[in-house]
Amino acid sequence: MKRIFFVVLQFILMYQTNAQSGGTYTNPILSGFYPDPSICRAGDDYYIVNSSFAYYPGLPIFHSKDLVNWKQIGHALDRPEQLPLIGAGVSRGLFAPAISYYKGFFYIVCTLIDKGGNFVITATNPAGPWSNPVYIKEANGIDPSIFFDEQTDKAYMVYNSEPPNRKSLWNGHRTIRMYEFDYRNNKIVGEELLLVNGGVDTSSHPVWIEAPHIYRINDWYYLMCAEGGTGYNHSEVIFRSKSVLGPYAPWEQNPILTQRHLDRGRKNPVTTAGHADLVDTKNGEWYAVFLACRPYEGDHYNIGRETFLMPVNWTADGWPVITKGLEEVQDKYPLPKGVAGVPENAFSGKIRYRAEFTETGLDPRFIFLRTVTETWYNTSARKGWLTLQLRPQTVSGRENPSFIGFRQHNHKATVRTKLSFKAGAENEKAGLVIFQNESHYYYLCKGMDGSSPVVQLYQSDKDSMMLVESVKLKGKGDDLYLRVDPDNAVYRFSYSVDGKNWNPLKALDARFLSTATAGGFVGVVIGMYATSLWKESTSTAAFDWFEYEE
Repeated sequence: MKRIFFVVLQFILMYQTNAQSGGTYTNPILSGFYPDPSICRAGDDYYIVNSSFAYYPGLPIFHSKDLVNWKQIGHALDRPEQLPLIGAGVSRGLFAPAISYYKGFFYIVCTLIDKGGNFVITATNPAGPWSNPVYIKEANGIDPSIFFDEQTDKAYMVYNSEPPNRKSLWNGHRTIRMYEFDYRNNKIVGEELLLVNGGVDTSSHPVWIEAPHIYRINDWYYLMCAEGGTGYNHSEVIFRSKSVLGPYAPWEQNPILTQRHLDRGRKNPVTTAGHADLVDTKNGEWYAVFLACRPYEGDHYNIGRETFLMPVNWTADGWPVITKGLEEVQDKYPLPKGVAGVPENAFSGKIRYRAEFTETGLDPRFIFLRTVTETWYNTSARKGWLTLQLRPQTVSGRENPSFIGFRQHNHKATVRTKLSFKAGAENEKAGLVIFQNESHYYYLCKGMDGSSPVVQLYQSDKDSMMLVESVKLKGKGDDLYLRVDPDNAVYRFSYSVDGKNWNPLKALDARFLSTATAGGFVGVVIGMYATSLWKESTSTAAFDWFEYEE
């Protein structure tokens, strides 16, 4: 009890002192679908990488000088030969990367589910280029990370794996295992070690001990893991040892991070907190990045698992603590020491973004469904417009459709675009798709009904679409303005022929696109999407601009 009181008092005093110095940052620091964060520091620079599953390019990379202002500098896997995703479900692909920096090199280790398993890529500049993956077949599991021990100049790969002899003693029984890793040659050496079997308290049958990270801090080796699964019971737990090889003993006050014990009816809840990584600053402070969710109703959230940042405190006997003290994850925290001014983080708070498509390439915030293997889009055919070729592939399938997406960052927003498109047949459509997965999406588009141009609203229906509403368009112009307004539990749709006067269509249930309904590990992505619905076509659709505003 005294130890907990000390941590609470220490946390409150730190919070008050820093808050009085002026300035706070906003959580999440990466809003929307940016799960499974991993962080590293290289001198004065911080870098974060996130899971991207079946979206391409893979593994977004973010940079900051102060932990609170973040800018995306690229993707780690941005070449087709690096990332074969065709055939993958949207929640498969790339799971849980971990980024490290050692002796001038950056390392990312990650899992490509259903394809090659665990792999390592390296770069001297985190903005790229990154090497082609080297697959580590011996490390059979998921969520790998690499620990570099500066004391011995050795490296270790630690990961989640199966129970001993592949015999589960309960549902969700997993282990944490480790190999020594020859970082100079990107290969495993020695024998596999079993570090944790089951979790902190095996008598309670803990599930999914995963996402391990090892840190050497003072004279201890700390092993930090997620536990409880990535849903509502998610948590973070800590072990430590005097040797990197173990044995690792758990802290008696675990977990060090969770929200599962709080009142589900509390106002503006943050849930599912876990999958953390630690980083220290040059001023001696410690911080944790972790994933969490912000439901709008019950356990419904559409925007996926997001990246949060919180200060870490240490007990008198040397254990790191994240949510002891102010138990609820807060939306505001004092700025780190030495950071002044108001954060200008383009991925946090109220997001405003507009693309004019005047450059040859696309902003790295735009993503594709699976690997782009042929040229079907450009910004040169019609200057200042993004032109998409209508192709047979659809978002219901597992190929690479003519889809260019932008993450939904918060539950209330407005998305607009100007579309120029003349359908040549009823199967040809172009517009905005609000996409959660292959069987859960809404599509607001321009199409044809007989010989008449129409604006249509569809809802996915298994591997096809169901027409919700269709309105004939008057006039002969090809241009049409489309608008989607996410508003917590509903999506509102409208269209305009002049960009000023908006005509509403039916509002649809946002819960259909929530993770609680749709399942999976991703969040809603709003895409510019053109398709000829399984038939060949020579038609194109062009988007003059794309605007996201909150």
